[in-house]
Amino acid sequence: MAEKEVLIEVKDLKKYFKVGKNATLKAVDGVNFKIYKGETLGLVGESGCGKTTCGKTVMGLYQATGGQVIFDGTDIHSLSKKEKKEFTKRAQIIFQDPYSSLNPRMTVQDIIGEGIDIHHLYKGEERQKKIHELLELVGLNKEHALRFPHEFSGGQRQRIGIARALAIEPEFIVCDEPISALDVSIQAQVVNLLIELQKKKNLTYLFIAHDLSMVKHISDRVGVMYLGNMVEFAESDELYTKPLHPYTKALMSAIPIPDPEEEKRKKRIPIEGEIPSPINPKPGCRFAARCRYATDACRQTTPELVEVTPGHFAACHRVKELNQLGD
Repeated sequence: MAEKEVLIEVKDLKKYFKVGKNATLKAVDGVNFKIYKGETLGLVGESGCGKTTCGKTVMGLYQATGGQVIFDGTDIHSLSKKEKKEFTKRAQIIFQDPYSSLNPRMTVQDIIGEGIDIHHLYKGEERQKKIHELLELVGLNKEHALRFPHEFSGGQRQRIGIARALAIEPEFIVCDEPISALDVSIQAQVVNLLIELQKKKNLTYLFIAHDLSMVKHISDRVGVMYLGNMVEFAESDELYTKPLHPYTKALMSAIPIPDPEEEKRKKRIPIEGEIPSPINPKPGCRFAARCRYATDACRQTTPELVEVTPGHFAACHRVKELNQLGD
């Protein structure tokens, strides 16, 4: 079996924000993962866990406080202005809010064509033809090109955002919660469109979301974040059938089951207590204050993300101990 080609490697990535004289918000605090060419890597976790900040730092929209984002062999946070422009030609982002991410004063053709103009890809009739092709590719009509964003529904606006991201033919796209602002009936359509486009264009995705069912549907591998840390990482099917970390298990237990009888029998694992502040966090496991299995070791020493079974990583003292006992 041929070895997978790594497109992006994230090494000990940190993104901190100063929020006061002596206060630092550690939004992303030492995250590691690889994204292979042509795959979809899902990133999940509750609101405030740092997944969107991680995605934007991977894209270079935020300058990293520490660590590296190696894209095709080069650290994107050490690029010159000219090199960064070349990088943006190869990597794009689809934003969460389809309402605020589109300029209300620009027509659809100017929104989609902006990247084409910046990178001098097409002009005149060729440019117009490309915009029409992109609109049809995402399920809209060429007649929509001269309209303004306020004339479209949320789902249609997100399709325009996808067309804009595809306009300069990137290899890698960060999908930053692209379905969270949409009606449930539209969410599946947008996710299926992304899957279809990935096959057609051989795209690589970082798919950020809190909808666990959708993440499973689209992702090859999934990382679970909690308060700036990666707590578990595995192939999608493995993570959903055999979660290891107590936080992941609680998340999985909250996924609704379509069968009412099975849903009644399902055991829900509640997470009690409030989320600790990410500002000047204490040493130890960030989940310890809400974990039923927490010990003194959990409160004093930060667990490392270790490979528990082949390809399945977890950052938990208890999981590590149970695995060693099993060995």
